[in-house]
Amino acid sequence: MTTPTQPAEQLSTTTLLRFATAGSVDDGKSTLVGRLLHDSKSVLTDQLEAVEDASRKRGQEAPDLALLTDGLRAEREQGITIDVAYRYFATPRRRFILADTPGHVQYTRNMVTGASTAELTVILVDARHGVVEQTRRHAALTALLRVPHVVLAVNKMDLVDYAEPVFAAITREFTAYAAELGIPAATAIPISALAGDNVVEPSSHMDWYGGPTVLEHLETVPVSHDLTACHARFPVQYVIRPQTPEHPDYRGYAGQIAAGAFRIGEPVTVLPSGRTSTIAGIDLLGDSVDIAWAPQSVTIRLTDDVDVSRGDLIAPSDDAPAVTQDVEATVCHVADRPLTIGQRVLIKHTTRTVKAVVKDIPSRLTLDDLSQHPAPGQLVANDIGRVLVRTAVPLALDAYADSRRTGSFLLIDPADGTTLAAGMAGGSFAAAATGIPGPDDAGWDF
Repeated sequence: MTTPTQPAEQLSTTTLLRFATAGSVDDGKSTLVGRLLHDSKSVLTDQLEAVEDASRKRGQEAPDLALLTDGLRAEREQGITIDVAYRYFATPRRRFILADTPGHVQYTRNMVTGASTAELTVILVDARHGVVEQTRRHAALTALLRVPHVVLAVNKMDLVDYAEPVFAAITREFTAYAAELGIPAATAIPISALAGDNVVEPSSHMDWYGGPTVLEHLETVPVSHDLTACHARFPVQYVIRPQTPEHPDYRGYAGQIAAGAFRIGEPVTVLPSGRTSTIAGIDLLGDSVDIAWAPQSVTIRLTDDVDVSRGDLIAPSDDAPAVTQDVEATVCHVADRPLTIGQRVLIKHTTRTVKAVVKDIPSRLTLDDLSQHPAPGQLVANDIGRVLVRTAVPLALDAYADSRRTGSFLLIDPADGTTLAAGMAGGSFAAAATGIPGPDDAGWDF
């Protein structure tokens, strides 16, 4: 039997950073992404040639680097970002998965999609306009989704003569608003995405700034969250019963550890049934190990022949989540058709999908001032609101404040499988911001 030797501080993917860009329309998000890709030598020759050709056809002398991410025809024609564009690149120090999200209000749901798995959000602000309404919206969404790290990129500094007072004023205003949302300290960087100032290379025009460039910060921001410190959760994906001469009595439960760590000999509870047992063995890549942690994919064997099936959740007996059929949550509605009270839906949580009904929609959140609009009756596309959902069978959910992995879920249309809403169980940042009691929000280390 072998025991993994990976240290605790490396339990998450320390060499990979998932981040998203956000900001108001024309703040330069796609240009920043294009500049990052271009200056970090992450653009293939044929891609750059295609961008140069498209730019010439539009009458531009220099290549429009925004075209590296704005891939849809409508995006190119209108000069805006509509859908989330994912890009993958790497430097010698770290690998990156980048989500370039739209800035328009009507594409709020796309921004939620792109930032939902991000460990860092880069929020751009046009130095000429400062913090605007959409900047506040995206900051609020970042807080709602509990993205651990935030970068304020004050863009287009070349259009304000690289003036330090302009940068300082915008930073103060944004920091004050972020504090209201409970966002951990944001890192402010003055840049010009078009000219390349402080994106990959330091700017010669802003000697008053002594901080990192955008890429330097992305390469060094700590993302090695110790998932073993989180509540241990193992959603069962598949039951393995070979029933072969070599393994006549083998019964294992396969899946990916969502959070925490599991050890041989540990008492566990299977939810929602509540049956208890003890971990007899853990199989990882064909070997038996003493301990396994998130996000490893393993097979867990129990000492007792209990009834376990896909969708069940295995958790430590002394730290098992409560099961409930009444799910209170904040949801972002992503479908074109509205979500209404009394509507029958499916709720997908980890590996379990069950029938449910929307019992109530108590409020809709106004992101401009974080106020609650009571009893809206329905949620339409891009709305964010509180819902109460009654499930057909109990679910074992954590609060989203405790775990982004086991505190999130999807609402699905049972008729055609369309995703209706993305949900976050329990309270939200808005609870604290509006004075409504909510969970303890201290610390966002997921």
